[in-house]
Amino acid sequence: MRLPAPALFEPTPASHVVGFNRLELQSIFNLYGRMVAQGVWRDYAMDFSASQAVFSIFRRNGEAAFYRIVKEPKAIRRQGAYSVVAQTGLILKRGPELARVLSVLERKPKLVTL
Repeated sequence: MRLPAPALFEPTPASHVVGFNRLELQSIFNLYGRMVAQGVWRDYAMDFSASQAVFSIFRRNGEAAFYRIVKEPKAIRRQGAYSVVAQTGLILKRGPELARVLSVLERKPKLVTL
């Protein structure tokens, strides 16, 4: 009698998974598209779990995530549901509004003098 192999990954039910809604994804992809057009970012990945949703941004394919945009609904009353985390683990910005949190990733115009 042969026993089934143990499951290495137990997927969570779809009703318990945290994700980004359509408007959140639209604002994230607007920023991502602008940065790809400038040649700064090249790849992305999305990860969904029972406690958080993560949008990871990469400069190159083989590297660790350069930035992570995290949605954590349990933290909405404390610091806000959204945060931007740098590659080192430093939280760059956290808050209840995604647009304000994403503003930390926008490139600031530079003053050019002649």
